[in-house]
Amino acid sequence: MPAYYQIRSPLSQITEQHMTDYINAVSQTLGEKLERVSLEQYLAEDFALLYVASGGSEGYFVQAFDQLKDRHCYILTSGESNSLAASMEILSFLNKHGGSGEILHGDIPQIAEKIRLIANAHRAKAALKGKNLGCIGEPSDWLIACNYSPEAMMEKLGMGFVKIGMDELLAEIAKHEYPENEYTQAFKSKGYKPEEVEKALYVYGAVKRLCQKYDLSAVTVRCFDLLDTVYTTGCLALSILNNEGICGGCESDVPALLSMAVLGAVTGEPMFLCNPSRFDTKAGTAVFAHCTIPTTMLKNFCLNTHFESGIGVAVQGTFDEGDCTIFKCEGDLSRYHAQEGRIIDTPFNNMLCRTQIKVCLDDFSYFLTKPINNHHIICRGKHAAEIDAFFKIL
Repeated sequence: MPAYYQIRSPLSQITEQHMTDYINAVSQTLGEKLERVSLEQYLAEDFALLYVASGGSEGYFVQAFDQLKDRHCYILTSGESNSLAASMEILSFLNKHGGSGEILHGDIPQIAEKIRLIANAHRAKAALKGKNLGCIGEPSDWLIACNYSPEAMMEKLGMGFVKIGMDELLAEIAKHEYPENEYTQAFKSKGYKPEEVEKALYVYGAVKRLCQKYDLSAVTVRCFDLLDTVYTTGCLALSILNNEGICGGCESDVPALLSMAVLGAVTGEPMFLCNPSRFDTKAGTAVFAHCTIPTTMLKNFCLNTHFESGIGVAVQGTFDEGDCTIFKCEGDLSRYHAQEGRIIDTPFNNMLCRTQIKVCLDDFSYFLTKPINNHHIICRGKHAAEIDAFFKIL
């Protein structure tokens, strides 16, 4: 639950009941109780509010400034008893002395929504800290703009980065082992080329063991190399890993994998890593496609060959209509794009990757002028505001 530290002047006419009523009103609208804490507890929190309850509080803030100056101060104020004026004086002092902050004031529903967004951003950042991204093999040769920075991942998110050779993956695949679970059974139940499904599941077992060995919460694979070595694809493996909560990405595309990790932490939604494949700017629609997707996102699915090679096993799924968010960030987190749209159809064109969705978009300028590589990540729901809040705290 979000916490707050309260400061007020003892000379103020505002009562404890009045302050409690205001905090309770914000809590009720937020749907979470705001917990009052001591200064020491406030400083220990990744995110907490500074509740300026009255005018005359400025001196109390200055007394604690040495402890507060290194954190961004979210200053909550009702405006009662000159508290807004005091909050502005405090924020001005912060800005002039190398600190930073912002005032949360106004309509209670707007304040509550702002607190929700900020709290969610900090929770997502905390969830990513200490996690490891893994890259098996080098990025595919055609990913010529696939730049990334393990140093930036560690500095901004506290995430580690692990490089794994393709030889290690191939040695694991050769063991011909994988754990049975509801997802492997679901793929087998489709009755599609049992020997091909079995080979594809060997890749799943191999990648999962490497995730366990290296303590990975996300992994991307140079999957096209599997076509002429073990004569299958990584599509089923990545689908199952994503179903299990391990972000799984294609083509050793590290920025795309990082984008999946971020979007998953911010939204808690399963994600579709895909190619933008067709734009109809007049109709305002875009088609996105790829050969792997978590089946938990789908209304139903069947199996097909991998598009580019015509071998192996790919997932071909259909979607329910609904809102969605398209996201991508740079591999050093220096830039991102978040755009909301609406899924309106699940077409099928035999000249595209097997799972395809048609999305209504109101603007194509980012994609056609300054895209962040080709792969993008799509999840259900409207989440642009949550993503904006996350990048604001980095």
